[in-house]
Amino acid sequence: MSDDDHHFESSADAGASKTYPQQAGTIRKSGHIVIKNRPCKVVEVSTSKTGKHGHAKCHFVAIDIFNGKKLEDIVPSSHNCDVPHVNRVDYQLLDITEDGFVSLLTDSGDTKDDLKLPADEALVKQMKEGFEAGKDLILSVMCAMGEEQICAVKDVSGGK
Repeated sequence: MSDDDHHFESSADAGASKTYPQQAGTIRKSGHIVIKNRPCKVVEVSTSKTGKHGHAKCHFVAIDIFNGKKLEDIVPSSHNCDVPHVNRVDYQLLDITEDGFVSLLTDSGDTKDDLKLPADEALVKQMKEGFEAGKDLILSVMCAMGEEQICAVKDVSGGK
């Protein structure tokens, strides 16, 4: 057998799951949950006891962390729900392209050029104005379930 016979797809997350299970009864407000295959932040949880032989049920009201849509789900409190791994990473802004993408500097010194400007107009305005003024901007990027989106801007210029 030669080395050419084995081909493995490499991935940055080493095969780690995008979600982990958590019992529905233990998920609280401001936690995260997957509803309809979307990562969401829980804004309201109510638990109800049902009939004589029924299970207690948890009613979740949550907001999609990427598009802001409100989603609801009802799950027996003893059952497991998927909870997304949500990461927040800071990058320095290098450039804003004409076609709506940003060029970011990673901690390792590489550039990341695959992120679009966010849908939030106020955030885009803040980014563009700061960039045009020559300020050093740090963008916070939220990552969950294979999606990434810019969620915050910080000015670290130091009084320029």
